[in-house]
Amino acid sequence: MNLREIIIEILLELERTDGYLNLLLADVLDKYDYLEPKEKAFIKRAAEGTVERRIQLDYVLDGISKVPVGKMKPFIRALMRMSAYQILFMEAVPDAAVCNEAVKLAKKRKFASLQGYVNGVLRNLSRRKETLVYPDAEKEPILALSVRYSMPLWLTEFFEHIYGREITEKMLSAFLERRPVTVRLEETLSEQERKNLISAWEKKGVAVSGHPYLSYAVRLEKAEGIRHLPGYEEGLFAVQDVSSMLAVEAAGIMPGQTVLDLCAAPGGKSLHAAAKLGGTGKVLSYDLTEAKRSRMEENRRRMGRDNMETAVGDARVFREELCQSADVVLADVPCSGLGVIGRKPDIKYHVSEQSLKEITTLQKEILQNAAAYVKPGGILLYSTCTVNPQENEAMAEWLCRAFPFVQEGMGTCLPEGLPGELREAAGKGMVQLLPGVHETDGFFFARLRRVENSSGPAQSGG
Repeated sequence: MNLREIIIEILLELERTDGYLNLLLADVLDKYDYLEPKEKAFIKRAAEGTVERRIQLDYVLDGISKVPVGKMKPFIRALMRMSAYQILFMEAVPDAAVCNEAVKLAKKRKFASLQGYVNGVLRNLSRRKETLVYPDAEKEPILALSVRYSMPLWLTEFFEHIYGREITEKMLSAFLERRPVTVRLEETLSEQERKNLISAWEKKGVAVSGHPYLSYAVRLEKAEGIRHLPGYEEGLFAVQDVSSMLAVEAAGIMPGQTVLDLCAAPGGKSLHAAAKLGGTGKVLSYDLTEAKRSRMEENRRRMGRDNMETAVGDARVFREELCQSADVVLADVPCSGLGVIGRKPDIKYHVSEQSLKEITTLQKEILQNAAAYVKPGGILLYSTCTVNPQENEAMAEWLCRAFPFVQEGMGTCLPEGLPGELREAAGKGMVQLLPGVHETDGFFFARLRRVENSSGPAQSGG
């Protein structure tokens, strides 16, 4: 198969299985590992972009094609979407080449009778791409945002209702931006060691920049193959978003403490917590499957964290031996993922109004156990990668009503570099990070302290 055929197979598989792009793409790139880096980058860019821009692409194609996208044969639909994405968003690829390759693929896959149709629609799109008409932002503002930023209409309305139009547009725009990889440098590295490491990356063609919120956070662009970068095998850095780093900072972890991470994979916060312990205390890291545990264990060994243990464990199942055992419990629970659409674009097609309601039930199951594991006087650090208040502020407030916990300010735990509104929120014990507004993914965390004189396992009060 040529590169475009591989991309079409990815799109067809997503449609057949309702699977997740990041997992499928990882499998495909592993299968075709023999391809040149530029070829793999083309597959990744075109596949991700076609999925990310699907709503906009369908709107444009519906305006040109006599056959609506929804009524096309699956292969032709995938072919047209992929080709339209290249014409509209991949300037390095000549339009003529896109059209010619699409026609060849239609013929190869036994759609010779549709060669003229495919060629006509795509060449028409190429001619009209500078003058395409989209919904009127004055007359239909929500539809205009939905199409322009390729966000389902109901989700666009959902965001607008919560955050208003201005912030919603900033968020939707940020979701479509190319996102650098963020890594956490080991804080024990000297200034010279940091400079040497960054210099080695730059010699590999990686663009390196610091982050305004944390001195040890570094953003990398053009960094294909993180595992092959200098310092990776030596455990000098770990891939982790700044939002996740801030959550660990907010927990205020001290040397000698016991930290429990209930939904830990791939282990970024556990590794960070272990580093904060400075070789003392211990971190117990659980997740649902052996595959997830194995991934955490690989990272633990690479980073040399002997004070961290990994195990398989379902956070919904109460473990008596953990009752009141932890000074700090990290509960980064399963959520709708609305804050990381920029990294996982197909989330917006999987989530529904019903699933938003159902996820809070799961979160409460986990939090009931998490609450019981915290020692009196200890900290429960609750976090999600979503921007939905029902999963965030409302859930933290529910926990404080149901169990002996109180919100606690975390301003002294967080760095001085945070914007003023985030420092103000931190002082009250809850921080909501928004893509496009803050220089992070969408993320929420709350610091909750168990009341000192509470005794016995925390049980739900409703």
